[in-house]
Amino acid sequence: MVHNEHNKISLCLLMLLCVLDHALCPHSIPSQNQNININNDILIGVGIILDMESPMGKSIHSCITMAISDFYALHHSYKTRIVLHTRDSKGDPDKALSAVYNLLKKAKVQAIIGPETHLPSKLLSLSAEKAAVPIFSFASPSSREYPYLFQIKQDESTMAKSIVALVTSFNWRNVIFIHADTDEGREILPCLAESLQDKNIRISYRSAISASATYDSITQELRKIMTFHTTVIILHVSPSLASTLILNAKRLGMVSEGYAWILTEKTVDLLRSTNFTVIESSQGALGFRSYVPPSDRLHSLTTKMHNFFYRNNFTSITKEVPVPALWAYDTIWALAESVEKVGVPHNAFMLLHEVLKIRFKGISGDFQLSEGKVLSNGYEIMNAVDMNGERRVGYWTHSQGIRRAYPQINSAHLYPTLGSESVIWPGGSTTAPKGWVLRATPSKRLKFGVQNINNFKYFMDVDHDVEKNVTTATGFSADVFYTCIHALPYEVPYTFILFENVSIDDLVQKVYDEEIDAVIGDSTILANRSEYVDFTATYTDLGVGTLARIKKKEMGMWFFLKPLQDFRLWLAAIFSLIFNALVVSAIELMNPASEVSLGTVSWTSFLLFILFAQKDRFSSNPAKFVMFVWFIVMVVLFASYGAFLTTVLTVEQFESASKRGIVGFHGGDFMKGVTVNNLHFENWNHRPYYSYEAYAHALSKDGDADAIVDEIPYIKMFLSRYPGDYALVSSQPITSGFAFIFQKGSPLVEDVSREIARIRLDGTLGSLENKWYENRIPLPSRNSTMPQLGLTVDKIGGLFIISAGISALTFLVTLFDLIRTSLRGFQNIINQFR
Repeated sequence: MVHNEHNKISLCLLMLLCVLDHALCPHSIPSQNQNININNDILIGVGIILDMESPMGKSIHSCITMAISDFYALHHSYKTRIVLHTRDSKGDPDKALSAVYNLLKKAKVQAIIGPETHLPSKLLSLSAEKAAVPIFSFASPSSREYPYLFQIKQDESTMAKSIVALVTSFNWRNVIFIHADTDEGREILPCLAESLQDKNIRISYRSAISASATYDSITQELRKIMTFHTTVIILHVSPSLASTLILNAKRLGMVSEGYAWILTEKTVDLLRSTNFTVIESSQGALGFRSYVPPSDRLHSLTTKMHNFFYRNNFTSITKEVPVPALWAYDTIWALAESVEKVGVPHNAFMLLHEVLKIRFKGISGDFQLSEGKVLSNGYEIMNAVDMNGERRVGYWTHSQGIRRAYPQINSAHLYPTLGSESVIWPGGSTTAPKGWVLRATPSKRLKFGVQNINNFKYFMDVDHDVEKNVTTATGFSADVFYTCIHALPYEVPYTFILFENVSIDDLVQKVYDEEIDAVIGDSTILANRSEYVDFTATYTDLGVGTLARIKKKEMGMWFFLKPLQDFRLWLAAIFSLIFNALVVSAIELMNPASEVSLGTVSWTSFLLFILFAQKDRFSSNPAKFVMFVWFIVMVVLFASYGAFLTTVLTVEQFESASKRGIVGFHGGDFMKGVTVNNLHFENWNHRPYYSYEAYAHALSKDGDADAIVDEIPYIKMFLSRYPGDYALVSSQPITSGFAFIFQKGSPLVEDVSREIARIRLDGTLGSLENKWYENRIPLPSRNSTMPQLGLTVDKIGGLFIISAGISALTFLVTLFDLIRTSLRGFQNIINQFR
């Protein structure tokens, strides 16, 4: 009973101190010894630094006082009690920092919660380290270097990853980032840039806007942003600055169809503005808000907050308890539990150790301080869709990434994207923006880069008029480009920008850096280039080929015997003929019904066609079968002879291995680094050449190359200029052909690719090839090689073996049948004598 009375007295004193502290928020409790021992209950001082004039500060302070009340109502037997020492920062960083010093030096608190105003992390950390007092800040980021500073907010890297996941889910390749021109505004930039780079997404433009920016300066900055092709805008400023910015953007037509606005957690309260015009202007925006799992405790706390604190100040912002206030609630519970376990006042190391071990199911979800940061439960993705504010369309978590808020009931799988039907975009569209628009007018033209190639002509021959400063292009690639671009349903104003002494990779980098909008010419599609730019569909043949010189020789009057030059083939044919003739003769003579003499049988056996035409003269079916098989062998032999003779007459033997096995290739890093290495040539037997003329000389009698390896379009162009003496010997699918290069996400990629497919189908592309490839040749099949000319016993020896085998088997069957018949007749004679 006495102990219970003591507890009641202690609780009453605690409540009195809390009320006094709440009433005297700007002032500290005038006590030198904050660890008051009343009836064996130890009172632990905890400092609170908040902007008590802001709705956020009031919400956090209310949750903290409720957390103390709720915790000790549940744990009334605990020997320690937390006493609050509140300081009002009035939103001023200097006053907040002064309050930190005051609480540490004068109030001698053992922990500090706040401020929610951003302070330099290093300065705050040093204060915490020196006093050995944990500080739980709502704004300043923590660091492993300073273990006493905790970050009670979402980690910037977590925010960055969620944004990048959203951008990736819609296949956007470029974004514009607008942030506040403050240390806090720039805090997320390194994490965001790194996460975007990991997904090959570029920040096309970064805009830093001051909180004191004027209406005109904001308008000017937005007009500058409008000049970029990118329409995905990430906004990371305070809600008040975002309101001014979004109103201007709406007026300039930037919150319309085709645009995508993404609001970070810092900005998302814009969607809960009390200004109707701001809500109307932000329709279609997506925002990230820290996710708090629903629970009975959360519902109960929200009800209390509405009844006691928000009743007279109800706004759209107070529809829900702010997440930082919920984290403050759970932080107090973590501190109260930790100081009870430590028990001894001013033991900073043990208190820090206990705080880091704390894990429990709190109001905000699973509460844990990991590496100085509060554990993230992920984000909910909000969409401004009506005048009432926002609706939830999805979630993001570390484990599952982006998923829909309301998946189909009968679906057994998660949705990796929000779904096109779930988001309402600016302008009321339900179709996700492409993230890139064509911003070209007659006065502002797209810049298309072209190379000046003097040696390998006829694809892009570029002429630059210095006086008029006009660049024109002709050639096969230029004609394909003109045909496609002029067929588009909209006008594309463009100008060619000439680049000399640069490689295609250099131009790819310029497109990636947005110095130019595209590259027009004979650009090979490569996987490593595709990481930085987009390619259209290919408009040429795929792969590389081998170019060789034709070896011409005098044919002579006995040229027709060339396919039959294998002496073994002649012997095999003669032996097979004699063997089959003997077998047929033997089978026919073994037939008692045969009327053909031995001489007739032998003579006709050598005259295959006569024998087969006169097969009725023989009464033996086995003999006819043997001659039928031999006839089939002769038909195959004659057909093979005709095919090989045709090959010799139409495709002449190519020179090979007559010049020390030297292989040439198209000069440049690409062919040397990709193609030649893939073909596994040794360094000593491949050489670069830099013009069609060099190809022809290298393959001539006085040249030093046996063959040239190059992309098939180049070889075809060479053959059209040097017909008759050279040929494409073989091809391999190593490369993907030529295409046009555009910036990532450019809508021209899809439209031009569609036109390339159309002109390929309707024959226009073939007509252009006929125009530039004057002597078109059929391409050999993939990995084809020249055949070894001539019939040999190795190629058709199997026919003779089959024929001989069938003949021998037929002879044995006939002989066995004759013996069996003779034995049966002999047995009949013996039976008659008996």
